[in-house]
Amino acid sequence: MNLKFKTFIIFIGDIVILYGSLVLALLIRYGAEDNFFVFSSNLTNHLAPFSLIFAVWVIVFYLTDLYDPRNFKNNINFFKNFGLTLLINGFLAVLFFYLIPIYGITPKTNLLIFLIIFGVLSSLWRYFFNYFSGAIGSPEKILIIKPEHQNTEVENLINFINHNPQLGYKIEHQLKESNLVELETILIKKFDIAIIPTHLQEKAKITKLMYKNFSGDYRVINFSEFYELIFKKIPLSELEEAWFLGNFVHRSKIYENIRGLIEKILALALIIILSPIFILIAILIKISSTGPAFFKQIRVGENEKEFDLYKFRTMTRTDFKEWTIENDQRVTKVGKILRKTHLDELPQLFNILKGEASFVGPRPERPEFVSLLKEKIPYYKIRHLVEPGVTGWAQIKYRYGSSVEDAYEKLQYDIYYLKNRSFVLDLLIILKTIKSVFTNPK
Repeated sequence: MNLKFKTFIIFIGDIVILYGSLVLALLIRYGAEDNFFVFSSNLTNHLAPFSLIFAVWVIVFYLTDLYDPRNFKNNINFFKNFGLTLLINGFLAVLFFYLIPIYGITPKTNLLIFLIIFGVLSSLWRYFFNYFSGAIGSPEKILIIKPEHQNTEVENLINFINHNPQLGYKIEHQLKESNLVELETILIKKFDIAIIPTHLQEKAKITKLMYKNFSGDYRVINFSEFYELIFKKIPLSELEEAWFLGNFVHRSKIYENIRGLIEKILALALIIILSPIFILIAILIKISSTGPAFFKQIRVGENEKEFDLYKFRTMTRTDFKEWTIENDQRVTKVGKILRKTHLDELPQLFNILKGEASFVGPRPERPEFVSLLKEKIPYYKIRHLVEPGVTGWAQIKYRYGSSVEDAYEKLQYDIYYLKNRSFVLDLLIILKTIKSVFTNPK
């Protein structure tokens, strides 16, 4: 079963259960046979406010990864996550009805009955879906052709599929690219997907052999495409210059100008609204340590143009040349709080207002780090094709980077973002960032 289709089925099931649980809760509370008009009137009164709540709930489901196919398995972590999500959504529903009473109802008993019904039905629905989505039908059988040299990304993919059967895939055959005799034997057998490294598509012997034995019963997928589908990042080891020319989507100037204008207006509005917080943080920094409240640091932006990035000062000095490390002794007491809450990033709204940065994009690095990383990591300069961002795909998918190895990993996510950049992806990243502020401190 296709991963996107699985997610869609889970989503539709949630919608049905949400509204079904509401109807059942009202039936239990008011009945229908003897009090049909009472039931009908209450259903009408509840439908609009609960629809708004359901929309928020679905967003929370996404933020807590309940729509991530990699989590469609019945283990303790999944149900702990589901239980926590239900508690959060219940709390949000209570806040909505009692702090924003615009609909004139405060359904204490109805909400409690609804939460119990939904919790039971939804947990059963997800349990049986997770079980039967892997049990119904056979998983898609994969033939994977591996390069001669050791490839970490290939091995990671194989291990991940082997340990996550809920994805609906099974590694049936794997062999080295030079083993043409065994390949011809395997091509006659039954499988569903052939995954081949990018460079093999240009090798005449393998291409002719696969064409000769091609029956149309299986599909051939480039390794980087399949890796991207599973991990939501692009494997650097598989890329060549030609890949970038064919995979990066051109954005119209009209779209970019409108996007930039909206971001500047939003940044200005946030600066005005948050100005009391700016003042309070600045005072706390000044009275707790010596030095300026704000500091600026040279970063590399779009087209490798340098600019001054603004932040609240969180360290004893602002002229350190090394990456920040875990439990860094240079971070002040107030700085630790600012970093954990990400409030130290707020002054970057001024960078957005100046057109030097965006809300979403690759994280801008310091010039000395960029020079090093361009030497150590292939295609690193490609991340400078767009404006840097206060947040980004790499920031929400990977931990804080403090080494060349971390930068290599984050670049794979940055390239995924550049390839799939869109309004919807930007919105999802912003939502995930809001979640991380409360759940994933630096």
